[in-house]
Amino acid sequence: MKDFAGKTAFITGGASGIGYSMAQAFLREGMNVMLSDIEEDALGKAVDRLGATNAQVRTVVCDVAVREAVNEAAARTIEEFGNVHIVCNNAGVGAGGPFGEIDPADWDWTIAVDQWGVVYGIEAFLPHMKAHGEDGHIINTASMAGMVGLPNMSPYCAAKFAVVAMTETLHSELAETNIGVSVLCPGFVRTRIHESGRTRQSKYGGPRERMLEGPDSEEGDVASLVNSGIDPDAVAGRVLECIRDDELYIFTHPDTWEWLSERFGRIESAFKSAAVSPALRGEG
Repeated sequence: MKDFAGKTAFITGGASGIGYSMAQAFLREGMNVMLSDIEEDALGKAVDRLGATNAQVRTVVCDVAVREAVNEAAARTIEEFGNVHIVCNNAGVGAGGPFGEIDPADWDWTIAVDQWGVVYGIEAFLPHMKAHGEDGHIINTASMAGMVGLPNMSPYCAAKFAVVAMTETLHSELAETNIGVSVLCPGFVRTRIHESGRTRQSKYGGPRERMLEGPDSEEGDVASLVNSGIDPDAVAGRVLECIRDDELYIFTHPDTWEWLSERFGRIESAFKSAAVSPALRGEG
């Protein structure tokens, strides 16, 4: 997708962080933007910052963990702007802890928002995008935690690995169409992911102060890493580059290649071990 002017983008988790920065980037390109978020007050403040008289921006409150809510948000976006061209399944939360100590509700909440929220977003918009036939792009926000498993972050990693896998599958399925697909895998970005428990729905136990522990099992350490991360505006700029270039993987932290190279090295060693396995050769 090369031409953005006059086109429409739908963004979940759009009231702050990466979602808000993507909205700014798309608006600068002359797009219409529907901001979606579970926090109504935050949506109002986001619109105020973007400019209350800006006719290109609309908002819709949406809990991405509820299929019907996402469908309703999609219908409202289409009613408001017509054809939708870019869909950013960006809303995300984080929960973790050591295996055996994780509250089952933490698993349910994280998978519902981070994984099912992406599924619902794709299901809600893909038939519409195929039907109108214009150039489009779907961006699913994962994480480097979707590329490398990290201690004390099992629910978050599991959901983000799923997002990567689903995006790779969708990319293959749409390879012969004019709908691009990308998965965003950032490292630490200055967002409020470590405070995502503030929006936790009642059916998952309600708001919590401490949710994402991270590798060091100390929320303060995770907060420091997040707060010292890169600017979300830089991430949004990278997203635009990758939409234009139709890149499947959107990485924002080149230094984290070391994480992947270590993982790939272990995988390569495992394949080499399998190649000389007596059991596999029927000798065991």
